[in-house]
Amino acid sequence: MNQKHAVVIGSGFAGLSAATHLASNNYSVTLLEKNESPGGRARKFASHGFTFDMGPSWYWMPDVFEDYFSHFGKKPSDYYDLIRLDPSYAVVYGQDDILDIPANLDEFKAKLEEIEPGSANQLDEFLAQAKYKYQVGIHDLVKKPSRSLLEFTSLSLLKDIMRMDVFQSMSAHVRKFFKSDKIIRLMEFPVLFLGETAENIPALYSLMNYADIALGTWYPKKGMHEIIAGMVSLAEEKGVKIRYDAEVEEIEIADGLAKGVRLKSGEKVSADVVIAGADYHHVDKHLINPKYSNYSEEYWDKRVMAPSSLLFYLGVDKKLENLRHHNLFFDEPLGPHADAIYTKPRWPEAPLFYACVPSVTDKTVAPEGMENLFLLIPLAPDLEDSEETREKYYNIIMDRLEKISGQEIRSHVIFKRSYAHSDFKADYHAYKGNAYGLANTLKQTAILKPSLKNKKVNNLFYTGQLTVPGPGVPPSLISGYVVAKEVIRENS
Repeated sequence: MNQKHAVVIGSGFAGLSAATHLASNNYSVTLLEKNESPGGRARKFASHGFTFDMGPSWYWMPDVFEDYFSHFGKKPSDYYDLIRLDPSYAVVYGQDDILDIPANLDEFKAKLEEIEPGSANQLDEFLAQAKYKYQVGIHDLVKKPSRSLLEFTSLSLLKDIMRMDVFQSMSAHVRKFFKSDKIIRLMEFPVLFLGETAENIPALYSLMNYADIALGTWYPKKGMHEIIAGMVSLAEEKGVKIRYDAEVEEIEIADGLAKGVRLKSGEKVSADVVIAGADYHHVDKHLINPKYSNYSEEYWDKRVMAPSSLLFYLGVDKKLENLRHHNLFFDEPLGPHADAIYTKPRWPEAPLFYACVPSVTDKTVAPEGMENLFLLIPLAPDLEDSEETREKYYNIIMDRLEKISGQEIRSHVIFKRSYAHSDFKADYHAYKGNAYGLANTLKQTAILKPSLKNKKVNNLFYTGQLTVPGPGVPPSLISGYVVAKEVIRENS
């Protein structure tokens, strides 16, 4: 049999995953990356002795990474070393009101008990349900290609779905167990990774709480990009040819089949199958002839997008006090900020934000005696992000960061880079400048997400955060596996 050639567009988690699975199944694979280095949103850059992860900074669901590497007879430890963070992270409710989240479950329960008597027992019940959802959700449901309702019609799976609270909101679910506003905010926090408020995310996603509390928060030494470096090494070991600075300008289609791609340079790369790990909207609207598009512009405009972000990468010339590796600033109410993201898109007046200081854990990411500081504000997609606006919000959150942590920081910043909507668009062709893909609302779950296969082109597939199973690093790894499995199934 002749070896089939697959072209994969984009070297993010999903693209690398799809490429490696295909190469491991006797496909010749060329992976084309627009930028000069791999990783997509998980790229890194270095300046002034600091090394910055550009995007993902949370390592949750370690079993998903173990499962990924095990497909190829490998382990994460073959490529990077993990540290379990303790505390997992800190939640800042206000001045002198900071809750460290211990890695140890009994210690965590004791902390909750101090806030709300009886909550430790409630947590046991909450986590038992969350564990069940995690086991069924992550190890079964999310691995379905979601191309037909028939995939979900087995009696056992229907029973599982009914037990998984798909039709109840996360907000209502959490309030069945806890009354304290502090605990409720803590339990609702993980669903923010899914791109909506707890009122609009199905309670199925309490599985994220199980990932958080039971499985822990981890960190790969030298930074999150070490995962990408490991995946690239494995991909190349399996024979994947990765080309950088190779932006695709068109997927060439004839007789209902993708024949290959044309690069911006004019070079053509032929293919028996094309898997697009680039932004789905960009591919659907700009890389293929409009007559082959899966969806109308109106369809895309009606999608509920997960937030974009304003990011600051800062190099600080001193050690910082009173900050953990991960710090969630909930010192302002969520309601007005959520309204500014989801209801009436605008720049928020008093944004919640996240501060990551990886140099607390890892001395390699900053010069000796200095600190690597990463700040993130979740924002509505498609906002104008001028330098003036970025600077305004830099000062808003730095005022609070300095006040709550009790130290001067701004005057010690020796390197500063901002990143927001226009950068996401320029670097990733991100639809509306989104950072996280589609929100995981009930109406955008499973078969209601954009299809992983083109409806009019028989050998064009999609992977990544705008298709199944959804946004986030572990789902993107799984997305690459799911699409590769479909390609292999249809071409065996």
